[in-house]
Amino acid sequence: MRLDTLDIIVTAPPAPGWGGRYWILVKLTTACGITGWGECYAASVGPDAMRAVIADVFARHMAGENPENVERMFRRAYSSGFTQRPDLTVMGAFSGLEIACWDILGKARDRPVWALLGGLMNDRIRAYTYLYPLPQHRMADFWTSPDMAAESALDCLERGYTAVKFDPAGPYTIRGGHQPAMRDITRSVAFCKAIRAAVGDRADLLFGTHGQFTTAGAIRLGQALEPYAPLWFEEPIPPDNLTEFAEIARAVRIPLSTGERLTTKAEFAALLRLGGVRILQPALGRAGGIWETRKIAAMAEGFNAEIAPHLYAGPVEWAANLHLAATIPNLLMAETIETPFHDALIRGAIRVENGFVAAPQGPGLGIDVDEDLARAHPYTGTDLHLQMQEAPCDYHGQNAFQGGAPPPAD
Repeated sequence: MRLDTLDIIVTAPPAPGWGGRYWILVKLTTACGITGWGECYAASVGPDAMRAVIADVFARHMAGENPENVERMFRRAYSSGFTQRPDLTVMGAFSGLEIACWDILGKARDRPVWALLGGLMNDRIRAYTYLYPLPQHRMADFWTSPDMAAESALDCLERGYTAVKFDPAGPYTIRGGHQPAMRDITRSVAFCKAIRAAVGDRADLLFGTHGQFTTAGAIRLGQALEPYAPLWFEEPIPPDNLTEFAEIARAVRIPLSTGERLTTKAEFAALLRLGGVRILQPALGRAGGIWETRKIAAMAEGFNAEIAPHLYAGPVEWAANLHLAATIPNLLMAETIETPFHDALIRGAIRVENGFVAAPQGPGLGIDVDEDLARAHPYTGTDLHLQMQEAPCDYHGQNAFQGGAPPPAD
């Protein structure tokens, strides 16, 4: 087998855009006609620029290669530019292409990808979901309403989920870590109190932040949340200073999690050595692909750390996450997003049932991508997949996280 052609599709999920403004899907075809699908989760440049990066990585490091030679191709992408260090954009491009290679290999052997990675460890994968507005909720009010969040949590329990995530402590700002406004702390406590009262001990609370805070600010917020026993306190500080996670862990009695913005074993190894984080959340479309993330999971075993694959993307990355999750003993759970568009794009091939996802059984990734549907929803905007605001934290008024991928302001 030899990798022959590359096709790139940038598809935009319909509003409200759960999973981001666009998903970058890649399709590789071998000279003998086997196709494989992957997804790139790199949001630091726009989709047109990313198309060029993906095409360059493929042409330079992968075209004409046997898709079995994943390690060799990784080393080329990681090293050839006199780099030999994590590069978010290049690794994002390579990750999606690498996932497509595994899809090809599984199809060539008529076996699921997990069977090529050491075999089946987990027949079922515990799933978790964000809390999203219910039909009766007004979208603009939902993100600051503890009562609506509690109603959404109960709906998740009725569908079988045993873990729910929410992040009421906005804003996400380009200005780096900040001290939370006192109102942000009060609202975060109110969310935890209302959701815990609604779900009792039937579900774990996953408190999401996205690098908003300084070390001291994260400690203040984390200590206020302790009475409600969240399973994790997610990425409370920016990912560019891994040393500070240990400082937070010494002061806050909630497990810390992070990893969606990290790439390759080099960054995850540093995180584990420094201490403080024992729940890793790699995004397979950014972390280096399936094989590199399998290495990260094995490395984490030696630190008694757990893996919870991250997902704020489309269903192709979700499928890759699930194949990895099926193989590892230190799996905690896997993020999932249920929308009609996610489901239709892979023709219902993978679904959550009573809060769990069965290990995919079809060859390769076990999905059937609806290519026509993906092409029928091209991305025409100018914003990035996820975009942080320029305005600083508002200490007079109310800060609010806004979920989904809202359109740009007029």
